[in-house]
Amino acid sequence: MQISNFSAYKSNSYLCKQFKTLLTVDIFNKCTVNLGPLGQYADQTEGYFMFPKLEGEISNKMMFKGKERLIWSLNNYLGLANHPDVRKADAEAATEFGMAYPMGARMMSGQTVYHEQLERELASFVKREAAYLLNYGYQGMVSVINSLVDRKDVIVYDSEAHACIIDGMRLHFGKRFVYPHNNIENLEIQLRRAKKLSELNGGGILVITEGVYGMSGDLGKLKEITDLKQKYDFRLLVDDAHGFGTMGPTGAGTDEYFGVQDKVDLYFGTFAKSMAGIGGFIAGDKQVIKYLMYNMRSQIFAKSLPMPMVIGALKRLEMLRNQPEHREKLWKIVHALQDGLKAKGLDIGNTESPVTPVMLYGGVGEATQITFDLRENYNIFCSIVSYPVVPKGVILLRLIPTAVHTLADVEYTINAFAEVKEKLDQKKYSTDMADIS
Repeated sequence: MQISNFSAYKSNSYLCKQFKTLLTVDIFNKCTVNLGPLGQYADQTEGYFMFPKLEGEISNKMMFKGKERLIWSLNNYLGLANHPDVRKADAEAATEFGMAYPMGARMMSGQTVYHEQLERELASFVKREAAYLLNYGYQGMVSVINSLVDRKDVIVYDSEAHACIIDGMRLHFGKRFVYPHNNIENLEIQLRRAKKLSELNGGGILVITEGVYGMSGDLGKLKEITDLKQKYDFRLLVDDAHGFGTMGPTGAGTDEYFGVQDKVDLYFGTFAKSMAGIGGFIAGDKQVIKYLMYNMRSQIFAKSLPMPMVIGALKRLEMLRNQPEHREKLWKIVHALQDGLKAKGLDIGNTESPVTPVMLYGGVGEATQITFDLRENYNIFCSIVSYPVVPKGVILLRLIPTAVHTLADVEYTINAFAEVKEKLDQKKYSTDMADIS
């Protein structure tokens, strides 16, 4: 009897193992079965709507699919990408140092006087005690959040926060509360919840907002948010990727524009927009920046920013500070474009920045047809955003004006968009995604 039971046990154990083996799924299966909400359109859109190749000198006009197009998709706000002084600084630094120097992470072997000089100049420009360089803006924001908060702390953030903020919060083991975009009334509700919880846990509160929202172009309500600091005792982190270099009397950012630089605890900027480069920085009180230097894993374990990028950033920052004509030209184009679009009855939302969204209404099929029409018949290249990035039924065409655009570019684009809207209203665009091929 015992032998029989033991045999049955062995048999059942073997069957259980076989059954579990049958249930095991190859982790790569999803790569062929479900490419995700964007990837499902890969066969139809890759190379044209997604992963397009723009060729030639970075400017207002570039080549796409063998034809010259008017480009409104590059965050080259001040037109520095191909400025001869910038190209010269980049080339000379690459010749002198190569792309490898300095080798290693900054904490170990990658520190230089040029990295330190750039940090001092950035801190001075945005009126902070200190700044710390980040290899990439996205990576840096993720790591800043991860380093600042622990499980006792509470994060309160805007519902339209950039993906880098969302990903940073995913590493947070504590509680987080979201408030509807720029809804200060609801922010105060979330702050009351956060204060109660942080007092219970013995933690703190970090509020995260953006200076300029990169899709809608509207501004974070920094004045109203900072007015709540004394009442709810929180620290404020502002992601100003699109505001650094474009907003404020000197271009020092959206907090300068609102006059609240002394009330924003941590200011985050990137070189990828106005400075037309690679990298970013975080600026604030000296002791807080010192803490981040010794605790940001993305910088401790990553190779130092290469010298040509650092020296190139020094040159760009010098021009940003001392040549306001680039920013003035940018805003001349911005005002002409946005005023002209509104005059034609086009909806550009609540933008107060160079970011210029044009909102139309239709499905994904119509969105692709409109973009195809703009690129092939009007030779205009701009970014298209549709569901799931924006709500169903919304088509967002995002224009990024720059200092290298001309008033002739603006006039042509306004007329083209007016014609496109008229065609959409007359239902001349197909709703079938298959028709784009």
